Amino acid sequence: MTDKKTALYCRLSNDDDLQGESNSITNQKTMLMDYAKSNGFRNIEFYVDDGWSGTNFNRPDFQRMVRDMENGCISTIITKDLSRLGRDYLTTGQYIEMIFPDFGVRYIAVNDNVDTAREENEMMVFRNVFNDFFARDCSKKVRAVIKSKGKSGKPLTTKTPYGYKKSEQDKNVWEVDEEAAEVVRRIFKMCIEGYGPTQIANALTKDNVPTPTAYQSAKGWTVPENIKINRWAARSVSDILSRIEYLGHTVNFRTHTRSYKCKKRIYNPQEEWEIFENTHPAIISQHDFDLVQKLRERRKRPQKSKEVNIFSGMVYCADCGKPMYLCRNSSKPKSDEHLKCGTYAADSSECSSHYIRTCVLKELVINEINKLLMIVHENRDNFISKVTEKANESHSNDVKTAKKTIVKSEKRIAELDKLFAKLYEDNVSGKISDERFEVLSQSYENEQKQLKATVSELTKFIEAKEQQNSDIREPLKTPIQTFQNMI
Repeated sequence: MTDKKTALYCRLSNDDDLQGESNSITNQKTMLMDYAKSNGFRNIEFYVDDGWSGTNFNRPDFQRMVRDMENGCISTIITKDLSRLGRDYLTTGQYIEMIFPDFGVRYIAVNDNVDTAREENEMMVFRNVFNDFFARDCSKKVRAVIKSKGKSGKPLTTKTPYGYKKSEQDKNVWEVDEEAAEVVRRIFKMCIEGYGPTQIANALTKDNVPTPTAYQSAKGWTVPENIKINRWAARSVSDILSRIEYLGHTVNFRTHTRSYKCKKRIYNPQEEWEIFENTHPAIISQHDFDLVQKLRERRKRPQKSKEVNIFSGMVYCADCGKPMYLCRNSSKPKSDEHLKCGTYAADSSECSSHYIRTCVLKELVINEINKLLMIVHENRDNFISKVTEKANESHSNDVKTAKKTIVKSEKRIAELDKLFAKLYEDNVSGKISDERFEVLSQSYENEQKQLKATVSELTKFIEAKEQQNSDIREPLKTPIQTFQNMI
């Protein structure tokens, strides 16, 4: 015997926990300690991974044990059985037959009668394969449960998006977290006002607004280590601006893993997502969300001069249809600033050489606006009628759908009132137990609460749409001279 350590390794996953007390960490520790003492192993140290899958070898204490082994501190590793070491037959076999021997480490699996100091380990390969089968079977069952839950409209994510919190009565129901929701609304408002993700992130950091990670940490959530929680990142802002959940919809199957062994998340195409509408209160209106997505589709690349040209992202080549790019030189006058065809700049054979000065383009646009203003001025009533008709046409479908949902929700709210009254009568008469009454009444109350929130949000949505239609007339009432002065 040497002064090197005897590592007693214990592991328990959620699936193993369901098999009973025999696999518990306490049971494993007692069994391994008795075995080590009775067989003369000294300098014992426990390495424990509680709640970790056997297919994942990046377990904290397993990696600590590997580092100690690589530093020459371990002579023997003992586990309850082969499945405690791992359930991936390839990696488990590699550790037992290649890595452990390279470092002169003896491995023992007590219940499976495996000891690398002996040569009678022929059945070890088959046991590792069966352990792998068990992990594969558990993965299939878990995937089936997740798929069923996702198809039912219940959210699959374990953490709610920033701006929401789980209901205390039902963890599958999301409620608006007003403190965080105000920040989300501010981000969308700043984007509509023309600020980019980096500018928004800098403004939030300057105002000492807690980042989503910092906010979650303050609420008691577990957050990853070595993450800066005091500074907003542009990527966090971009993620918030693109989340459909802020419309009140649940989005499932956004990602997947290739297999039960590979845990890397892969994004699915958007057409494969399952979107369930109006499952929780909305934070952002459909109009604002759609407007932000359109603005971000034409997002502009920051210029070194920090001055964004008013035509950036809006001018396209008449020949090839590709965007035209701004060209400016600090050593030349501003009148030389121009937009040129990007296709020709990359390959002269794909398009012809042409450009337009921004000062000329600005003059052309102003002339066209003046012409339009004259038409509006001369045919004001007809123009207002056409614009209003067009706006009504584009908004009518959304409003019609919202009104149908309101009618359906209000009808269900009335039905729930009747059901609750009937439920109360059945409880008083003794037809149902108090426990059953409590469960059903709570379920009805939660559903009714969610429906009322949906009606409230859709009512606000309809009012906003109607206000937009009325707002169309206001600018057209302004005298034409005022518009010309603005230009």
